[in-house]
Amino acid sequence: MPDYRRARTPGGCYFFTVTLQHRRRDLLTRHIGHLYAAIGRVLARHPLTTEAFVVLPDHLHALWRLPEGDADYPTRWALIKGAFSRSLAPDRHRGRASRRRRGERDIWQRRFWEHEIRNDRDYRLHLDYIHYNPVRHGLVSRAADWPWSSFHKYVEDGLYPADWGSEALEYDGAFGERASAKRRPG
Repeated sequence: MPDYRRARTPGGCYFFTVTLQHRRRDLLTRHIGHLYAAIGRVLARHPLTTEAFVVLPDHLHALWRLPEGDADYPTRWALIKGAFSRSLAPDRHRGRASRRRRGERDIWQRRFWEHEIRNDRDYRLHLDYIHYNPVRHGLVSRAADWPWSSFHKYVEDGLYPADWGSEALEYDGAFGERASAKRRPG
């Protein structure tokens, strides 16, 4: 059995990609209220600072800063995924027999991608990646047009101009998805 080792720095800052089992589903945006409620309930009991967040139809990205002395993000994600799954109609998303035997529903991929943020540059790259992701996936033509993103708060706070993300960006790095990118010239 594989030995999955995760970075576990108490009080650390982490980037996450959490994905639905079936990438062509739109459960996250179709049931956005259930997702936000699940996140709210879990983070009320297990607080942290959400630095950035974006929800797409089949996956989400988050940048979380954990409280001092706390490195338990796996529990938070398990609770969020479970609460969201339970909020959906029970007869849907039954999935494979192996998942049913474990009491799981065929909604989420079992694992998630995490990356511990190393420095200010790494933080900024991941922050930009999160906010540009709806444009990258062809869902909107500019970051400001996607409703389920912390981008709007960053614009309000003066940290991004409102028209940011209307030009093509690429990224160089591992961001928990298949493609990688970096800023295109011109």
